[in-house]
Amino acid sequence: MPKSNEALIVVDIQNDFCPGGALAVAGGDQIIARVNAMMGNFGCVVLTQDWHPAEHSSFASQHKGAAPFSEVRMSYGPQTLWPDHCIQGSVGADFHPDLRTDPAQLIIRKGFRPKVDSYSAFFENDHRTTTGLHGFLTARGVTSLTFVGLATDYCVAYSALDAARLGFESRILMGACRAIDLGGSLLAARARLENTGVTLSD
Repeated sequence: MPKSNEALIVVDIQNDFCPGGALAVAGGDQIIARVNAMMGNFGCVVLTQDWHPAEHSSFASQHKGAAPFSEVRMSYGPQTLWPDHCIQGSVGADFHPDLRTDPAQLIIRKGFRPKVDSYSAFFENDHRTTTGLHGFLTARGVTSLTFVGLATDYCVAYSALDAARLGFESRILMGACRAIDLGGSLLAARARLENTGVTLSD
């Protein structure tokens, strides 16, 4: 029987992050069957969805002369600039068609504020603006979180780090994630996760 205090957080399994998408993560679609199969093992399932306005400040296209994957300084700190992706209402922003969405008890949309990006399922990149997920999980009595999805070194890692700092037991199933690995970002993320007490397993 699924335990009511355990939640599965499925991060950003959307068309634009899967092969053929605007910001494709290599092998991003390969995790979907495993993610679908594990949904019934948790008392709570939450999906996150990147949901950007067309002129989002994290898009390289909004910075004259800037290239995708370069970095700029925002009011809240350093920000990687991305190709336009997961634009509200677009096919790219849709969940991958093979992903089961019916078991989800909550869908968290993030990155919809034009001036701040949002990697974490709990906070936007200013580390102050909340998504509401913490309150939802606390009200449900959830204490243990398992993270899967895309991408390991960005939205999955940021979410798991914030979960641990908020007092949740936090675990990432690495085999049910895929990484961008931009300039060594995967190795750096692993180090931060291990130092924060997030459990990494296959």
